[in-house]
Amino acid sequence: MWADIMKVTYCTDMDKSVIVHNFEKRGWMQVGPEDDWNFYWAVIQSCRSIFSVEAGYRMNDNQIINHFPNHYELTRKDLLVKNIKRYRKDLEREGSPIAERMDGPGKYLYLDFIPITFVLPADYNMFVEEYRKSPQSTWIMKPCGKSQGTGIFLINKLSKLRKWSKEARNPLNPNLSKESYVISRYVENPLLIGGKKFDLRLYVLITSFRPLKAYLFKLGFCRFCTVKYDTSVQELDNMYVHLTNVSVQKHGDEYNSLHGGKLSVQNLRLYLESTRGKCVTEKLFANITWCIIHSLKAVATVMANDRHCFECYGYDIIIDNKLKPWLIEVNASPSLTSTTVNDRILKYKLIDSIISLVLPPDGIPDVRWNKCPTQDAMANFDLLLDEELAAQDDRDNCNGKPKGLTSKWK
Repeated sequence: MWADIMKVTYCTDMDKSVIVHNFEKRGWMQVGPEDDWNFYWAVIQSCRSIFSVEAGYRMNDNQIINHFPNHYELTRKDLLVKNIKRYRKDLEREGSPIAERMDGPGKYLYLDFIPITFVLPADYNMFVEEYRKSPQSTWIMKPCGKSQGTGIFLINKLSKLRKWSKEARNPLNPNLSKESYVISRYVENPLLIGGKKFDLRLYVLITSFRPLKAYLFKLGFCRFCTVKYDTSVQELDNMYVHLTNVSVQKHGDEYNSLHGGKLSVQNLRLYLESTRGKCVTEKLFANITWCIIHSLKAVATVMANDRHCFECYGYDIIIDNKLKPWLIEVNASPSLTSTTVNDRILKYKLIDSIISLVLPPDGIPDVRWNKCPTQDAMANFDLLLDEELAAQDDRDNCNGKPKGLTSKWK
């Protein structure tokens, strides 16, 4: 009917076959960003331009784009920390039991899912105060606006930070002096498999922030370091030991291009059930869900909730040896580069599933749609949270768990 009459047009400024092939298989027609498009898969810079006040661009009802205007509230490392800290304080003021504190300042019983973090240079004095409480600990420094492991280093002595600070103020390093960093307590007791450190890369799709509608891609994976974990001072600068980023590990001598140092979440789950038991494994994945949902709630009030937008975020989570998950960072443009055959299949399914979920049943972008997909349209995604459905469940006085919450990872 209408889908047959209207030819869906798309544009993208990302040269990725997993994106283009998904559009082409739907019979969509490619156009340029200056033309009349319905679906724009854009890089962050293009979105920034479209949503800028200077551009004066107004999207119509049949246009959608793959980023929210101020996605950086979640994906910039310093802003993520700031928003989570504000969220905790807001819940405390409201008297919410979720914000219950543990013994000691700044310790939370339920909202303790990010490592202790400070923004430098602004929080330098607060960091030094915290550092002196446990001078034997290791800290990790990350530039706020960079990704793929760029500019990251570890410190275990205050003198090393002072040296960095001195270099940052050097006028001969203009780029470094303008860059703000976050410094976080390093998770020194990561869960190891085969003696190697790994993290989880999970894909979380948001179709709305108010009400919050979030979905978790079923086919997440673990990313492994190529060198066995070692906390000795000699290995402190060896990023093949400490950083799981594929962009870092693929340059190592031990990198295996067949499996790419990756393990599926499903296989991780089976491994944990066999070694730690089903009960604690279920609890771990429930805690991962909790961590994701509350990180999203922390930014929901400040996010520009444009109905033309959706976004797929790449969540990086480290599990420690007590099976506690730690949110390390959130990526606005998770890599769509395929390093293995399985990786290509996974990312093709990811894009295919995203397109199916963000479009109405007739396949035509329409911001007037209520963004409640059918079960079939959700494909490889599980519902994490739909506040609209949960509110409806409450109004209907349903018994048991609200339908607006996932049960898959509980």
